[in-house]
Amino acid sequence: MEASFEITLQIVIAVIAGISAQVLAEFLKVPSIVFLLLLGMLLGPDGIRLLHPHDLGIGLEVIVALTVAVILFEGGLNLELRELGKVSGSLRNLVTFGTLITLIGGGLAAHWLGEFPWPIAFLYASLVVVTGPTVISPLLKQVKVDRQVAALLEGEGVLIDPVGAILAVVVLDTILNADTDPLEAFIGLLLRLGIGSGIGVAGGWLMGWILKRAKFLSEDLKTLVVLAGLWGLFGLAQTIRSESGLMATVMAGIVLGSSSLPEERLLRRFKGQLTILGVSVLFILLSADLSIASVFALGWGSLFTVLALMFVVRPLNIGLCTWNSDLNWRQKLFLCWIAPRGIVSASVASLFAILLTQRGINGGDSIKALVFLTILLTVFLQGLTARWVASWLQITSQEATGALIVGCNSLGRLIGRLFQEQGEAVVLIDTDPEACQKAEEENLRVFLSSALDHEVLEEAGLDSMGTFLAMTSNGEVNVVLAQRAAEEFRPPRVLAVFPRDAEAGSQNNNTKVNQAFIPHFPLKTWNQYLDEGQVKLGETVLKEPGFCFQQLHLQALIGSGDLVPLLLEREARLLVVPASEDWQVGDRIIYLLHDPRPKLLKRLSGATPSSRLALEKLPEVEEVPIPVAAVETLLGEMKLEENAKVLQPPSLG
Repeated sequence: MEASFEITLQIVIAVIAGISAQVLAEFLKVPSIVFLLLLGMLLGPDGIRLLHPHDLGIGLEVIVALTVAVILFEGGLNLELRELGKVSGSLRNLVTFGTLITLIGGGLAAHWLGEFPWPIAFLYASLVVVTGPTVISPLLKQVKVDRQVAALLEGEGVLIDPVGAILAVVVLDTILNADTDPLEAFIGLLLRLGIGSGIGVAGGWLMGWILKRAKFLSEDLKTLVVLAGLWGLFGLAQTIRSESGLMATVMAGIVLGSSSLPEERLLRRFKGQLTILGVSVLFILLSADLSIASVFALGWGSLFTVLALMFVVRPLNIGLCTWNSDLNWRQKLFLCWIAPRGIVSASVASLFAILLTQRGINGGDSIKALVFLTILLTVFLQGLTARWVASWLQITSQEATGALIVGCNSLGRLIGRLFQEQGEAVVLIDTDPEACQKAEEENLRVFLSSALDHEVLEEAGLDSMGTFLAMTSNGEVNVVLAQRAAEEFRPPRVLAVFPRDAEAGSQNNNTKVNQAFIPHFPLKTWNQYLDEGQVKLGETVLKEPGFCFQQLHLQALIGSGDLVPLLLEREARLLVVPASEDWQVGDRIIYLLHDPRPKLLKRLSGATPSSRLALEKLPEVEEVPIPVAAVETLLGEMKLEENAKVLQPPSLG
């Protein structure tokens, strides 16, 4: 009874510590593995001695196996196959050729620098060929890099984990059975990959088929059916061939994720929560089981081994595997820097240390210590600096330029031309053939299609665009289009024209859809103004002297319905003006000003107004007539400071 209570207490402490580390990491916006490692070592025998993972006995191995299965399944489930298609060559190279480079380079470094025997050196290298998806995924959520780089890192982290784990088993088998034929070892590797892939594909398809047809199952029960199914596939593969279960779980996740299940979001959410719990508990237990003295006993040679892995082997790997890709040098440099090791390396190293010790082979504890040293250095050095490196290399998604505009109406075409004149890529989408033809006549790239078509958005290049703007004549449709674009492609700026209050539209942080231009923007009216030539295109730069007065002036014109701000140039970037934007000193605002005089001239002379607008400077404030009612309303609402009371309203023409 007392022994069972001790084991229960160990699990409870691990769960509380793991979730606490996750909360702290979420608050401080750093990778959670940092605090998981620190808390685990603090609570372990070398710290305050609250956790003793050895008390769990064989239970620790069971927890490791089942948790890693869930982690890899969740990684396969979240793998975006569409994104991987764009980096398939580089990803294939990293998972195959790159694995071999890391294995050879890491083995040579461990032998020559760390002075490990050849078998133990290559066993270490096989354990660190993997990059942990449990570290990569949270890191990419905090550091918003461009989609191509993110897809490659995520794909590598998910797909290389089972390959690396199986490779490590082959190397371990070779060490434990020194007389094993190399050909037999290679055949064993292929068998494990083949059996695992076959069982995973068949099982994933079967689970998808059941979930689509079992209408009597509740949504909550379906997620548990999937959990039971993935553990069943893992156990079946392990029974047929040891260590093939990891590949089975990955393939099952990939197949199920591409099955277009109605409950896909709920399933992803449940598996994500389960993964967070599993990673938290497992990292706490494994780091608590680590002997800090064994890490220091490794010496400087082991430190140089890890540094060689980071600064020599990884850049060589990326350079060769992405040689013929369309990645630029900034993207490749970021890929060279980001390769943190995670839970798979730690868990497999812990199991191998036990197996080697049981067989009377020296080096098990040293291997575990060296793997954890690799995890510590890569996570702390790379994870904590990833945001700074991405910003320095200018590959964050916030740096993306260009615009995809849904709606080939007059205003949409005008905004497209303004972006194009700034040298930025622009694509327009519409279902109206006549409107698309007008856009083509203005040398704009156009897709005659629905913006609900994912493949069309993909072909239009939304994944690399900085702005998505939905401005069709239907405001509700614009909201739906913008929400889908935000969820599926995650461009940095998503805006829509919709008949709702700007604050209400921006409250949903999950969709991140902003209202474009101004609240309650009358799109039809301004398109009519453009068609009839009743507008002037102008610009103004907000300057320090008189900044408040300039804002008052512009807001008065906006409030009267005579002016609409379109674009904002800030820090050399052209942005569509959101309705809730706070203007800053130095902003260059491009706007449309309603001017009914051309319509009168047209009636008198029969002339046709020009379809191209020339960009004009906004006249001095005192020369622009502002409606008296608009000025009185604005001045009545503003609480002017004492030093602003001497300002006079602009002259009223």
